[in-house]
Amino acid sequence: MDFTIFRRLFKSPAFLSFIIFLSVMGPGIITANVDNDAGGITTYSLAGSQFGYSLLWTFIPMIIALAVIQEMGVRMGIVSGKGLADLIREKVGIKFTFLMMIALLMANFGNVLAEFSGIAVSAGIFGVPRFIALPAAALFVWLLVVKGNYKSVEKVFLLASSLYLSYIVAGFLAGPNWGLAANSVILPQVSLSTAYITMVIGIVGTTIAPWMMFYIQSSVVEKGISLKNLKYSKIDAIFGAIVVNIVAFFIVLACAATIYTNGIQVTNVADVSNALVPLAGHYASILFAFGFLNASLFAASILPLSTAYYVCESLGFEAGVSKGFREAPVFHGLYLGLIILAVIIIMIPSVPLLTILFLSQVANGLLLPFVLILMLLIINDKRVMGKYVNSRLFNFIAIATVLTVMGLSVGLLATIFF
Repeated sequence: MDFTIFRRLFKSPAFLSFIIFLSVMGPGIITANVDNDAGGITTYSLAGSQFGYSLLWTFIPMIIALAVIQEMGVRMGIVSGKGLADLIREKVGIKFTFLMMIALLMANFGNVLAEFSGIAVSAGIFGVPRFIALPAAALFVWLLVVKGNYKSVEKVFLLASSLYLSYIVAGFLAGPNWGLAANSVILPQVSLSTAYITMVIGIVGTTIAPWMMFYIQSSVVEKGISLKNLKYSKIDAIFGAIVVNIVAFFIVLACAATIYTNGIQVTNVADVSNALVPLAGHYASILFAFGFLNASLFAASILPLSTAYYVCESLGFEAGVSKGFREAPVFHGLYLGLIILAVIIIMIPSVPLLTILFLSQVANGLLLPFVLILMLLIINDKRVMGKYVNSRLFNFIAIATVLTVMGLSVGLLATIFF
């Protein structure tokens, strides 16, 4: 057998580039996919169930916005070799950074509670009691970090990211009206009703969160991606932004094609999963519930990790999955503490979970514009970025993204309080 063609293939620039991409792939895809967490899937499910196909257009601008923010994060991390919290401390000083980290810690803990709440709900769909599911989930996410290193943990996270494909399958099983879906994307019918605007704000808010900017930068730094591979890391960031929005698109699509079309009222993911059985079949229901469990467990691993990263970076403590407890006691202690406290709170029957989640979302809305502005200031600082500062065109896109997110954050707060 003549292997010449295979030798040429393996030595071709395209194949070598693909291999390099696989070696740096991870931070962008993982960070983006965690955006489809318990809160995100709930929001997308309700969007499709209550508004049908009419909100599908929102995923086009969200791809652009998320791609811009993630690209900035990986570029800052690779060029500077530092996490975002570290760079913010250098830019504005320890006092302001400390106050911001406290606020982010409180907001993120509310998000961690949401993920463990999602684990309890999804386990309940499969008939597993929360007093069994929650401790088992906590033990899994803790062992994942304690017993692994960055490479092994990243492989698990990439596997979890691939399992989001279950939502795409569920979307096809739902038998959507593809013509109506395409029309809703190309020629959106925008409503100015309070409910519609609130849902748009909710969709965007669940896609872009403060924690993700810290995590993606910390992960590229710990992974040790070199400057010569920056372009491949950018592809990873952009690819992640595309994939996560495609998954979200199919969640809305599945619910629009079944629950909305049949006029069924739902209030949470458990209702959605149960409603899919007679409408799209038992397999679609199982895939939807499985995707929710995977998303909740995935985010329950990432969000405490992100929190531990930026708190330790901002205060000058050692941080990293590859470091043991003796090397990074604050990092590992904070990670474990967040997990244990979240499980204890979710196990309490009378805990005001909705109030906690509400306050965490308010905090996210307030903090997001500050974090984005600081990112722009740092990425345009030649002392930090050298020749890798934003171009004029990219600054225009980034600033437009920041202003849009700020406007939506203000709109979210206005909707909540007024």
